[in-house]
Amino acid sequence: MRQERIPLSKKELKRYKVISQWIEGYITGKQAAELLSLSLRQVYRLKKRVLEEDENGVIHKNRGRKPAHALSEDIRQKILNLRQSETYRHCNDVHFSELLAKQEGIRVSPSTVRRIRCQANIPPKRKRRPAKVHRPRDRKPQTGMLVQIDGSFHRWLEDRAEPMALLAAIDDATGKILAAVFRRQEDTEGYFLLIRQMIEQYGIPMSIYSDRHMIFCSPNEKRSIEQELAGETMPLSQFGRALKDLGITHIKAMTPQAKGRIERLFQTLQDRWIVELRLRGIQTQEKANQVLPELIKEHNEKFAVAPLEPENAFVPLEPGQDPGFDSLFSRSTDRRTRRNHLLPRKNVHPRRPKFQSNHSVQNAGASTKTLDGKLFVWYKGKPYALKEATRNKASTSPEKKKESS
Repeated sequence: MRQERIPLSKKELKRYKVISQWIEGYITGKQAAELLSLSLRQVYRLKKRVLEEDENGVIHKNRGRKPAHALSEDIRQKILNLRQSETYRHCNDVHFSELLAKQEGIRVSPSTVRRIRCQANIPPKRKRRPAKVHRPRDRKPQTGMLVQIDGSFHRWLEDRAEPMALLAAIDDATGKILAAVFRRQEDTEGYFLLIRQMIEQYGIPMSIYSDRHMIFCSPNEKRSIEQELAGETMPLSQFGRALKDLGITHIKAMTPQAKGRIERLFQTLQDRWIVELRLRGIQTQEKANQVLPELIKEHNEKFAVAPLEPENAFVPLEPGQDPGFDSLFSRSTDRRTRRNHLLPRKNVHPRRPKFQSNHSVQNAGASTKTLDGKLFVWYKGKPYALKEATRNKASTSPEKKKESS
């Protein structure tokens, strides 16, 4: 019975020609083994199969067979349906394969997911652009030597809530997320909460790397030549003042590429956390902040690396130590009290200081607002709490009402 002829690949065709020359006596078995880069034992096997099956003898026996571990058509279709569903539509291939194992109990590799997606003509989540070449900067050798901070304003909850800002701090040596908080927008109080969260858990870092947002840089930070010659100190923003009091060196990046580690972090988080928040049914900023510790832990377990040196550059807080966060992370304004002890505030009713003595406190110093909303005024180096002042509304007499009418 004549065997069905199967097309040969280039590799198989070469093997058939060399073995045929050996059979016909033009070359020896040793020469055939050298030409095919095979052992002498293997070329003898090929010769035997060619004598029995002709061309089909050089074809691999698994040709045309379905692998034993191949996905069934039902599983392949289920993966495709899930990939096109509303729940997983924004996942990249790697994240989708992880969620399939975690949520659906289907364990497949990212390459399998990509192959199924390509066969269905589904475009990738993000097109790859040619990489721009930037001079690389080595990681710091110790954890805590440099912390990068930034914010990303994005639709983290998609259409379930308004866009909000994710503020994050990442360790340069390990790529570990040290702290994160969701806010309505990037603001000074949000970064105060971020730094406080990091210090309470890890300690005080050596330096912090940020962009040149007005939160980090005072608008009057640039001095004229005359001011520099006169030795005038450079004014600091509220955030810069807090870092100076903590002894943290503040480094301001000139370009986004300079702090590329945290820029890439936000790309990863936008890929993953939007889907994770959707799967958890999060619909408010408050609930999103509650699940942040769990999301941070999962991220660090997957992406954080070991530092080059085991020493820790963070300065931890001593047990029972009061770091004075209320005064450190507060906003100060230079508003003076009036003769009647009232402190004028924009769009807010005046407030009256609770002074312990009855002496005059005219022109009491700068007012301070803490993270929990408490207000203080400073007088002779001491803080005094403020309370809301009641203001009586002017009553209008009946005669004046008639005159006005």
